[in-house]
Amino acid sequence: MADFTYQVFSEVAKQKTLVAAAKQLQVTPSAVSHSLAGFEKQLGFPLFVRNRNGVKLTPDGAKILPIVQELLNTEAKLAEEAARINGLNQGQIRIGAFSSVCINWLPDIINSFKQTYPEIEISVRQGTFNEVVEQVRLGTLDLGFSALPIKENLEVIALHQDPIYCIAPVGFKPRNGKTITQEDVVNEEFILQQIDYDRDTKRALDAYNVSVNSIQYSIDDASIIAMVESGLGLGILPALALQNLAGKVQTYPFSKEFYRTICLVAHTKSQQTPSTKAFIKTVQEYIKQRYA
Repeated sequence: MADFTYQVFSEVAKQKTLVAAAKQLQVTPSAVSHSLAGFEKQLGFPLFVRNRNGVKLTPDGAKILPIVQELLNTEAKLAEEAARINGLNQGQIRIGAFSSVCINWLPDIINSFKQTYPEIEISVRQGTFNEVVEQVRLGTLDLGFSALPIKENLEVIALHQDPIYCIAPVGFKPRNGKTITQEDVVNEEFILQQIDYDRDTKRALDAYNVSVNSIQYSIDDASIIAMVESGLGLGILPALALQNLAGKVQTYPFSKEFYRTICLVAHTKSQQTPSTKAFIKTVQEYIKQRYA
């Protein structure tokens, strides 16, 4: 670790008071004062001028500051390199995700991560929102993509608000020509995955008073498209799920805005490995660039 004396000197120069520096370093003011006195004795000249408002660097102290800061920066680089050697050149990250993330996000995210950390093995397991969260909780996955809300005591990082749309067969047209309203869904049946019904999809259907008896359940997103295309009902899918699905259907927004919040779930930061932390950072950078 970097010499505590260097940290003290740098922080006092930044904060301009011993009390403020002590607070940032989480030590007592007397410890800061003692460290500075020892450093000045070692160097043979004063580093600060004390006054009623705090401290000010002496001309000699100002000359020393960039040298000390360079030493601190070098120490930080050394720590980063040690972490990379110990944790980022080996090991494995076990990831869980639901289907549309597996298809649309993970290939690019993993390729980007592999460019920097080619030696880390990555495995991907597909599952439902709840399955992914449960496997992270149990420790069989290191990281998972799910959707809010998350009740388990895990690290939860919101990533993206994914709009929810109504899928209709060719020839269907909303009464106002643009959005799906209450009038459009009267006597209509909806097709969706059962696993979605306890989250934002249910909230959308409840807002339009769609009864449970008017809902059919499908196996996956592609089968929803196929059933809608055949005229068996209206579908409801988020934007991400629609990106790589083909079919002769039409997509309309609801008159009220609905979305699901896609998130990352992981163990608490203190339990995360360096490689998991690096992967989380890669995911966040990818989302920022994709939806900028």
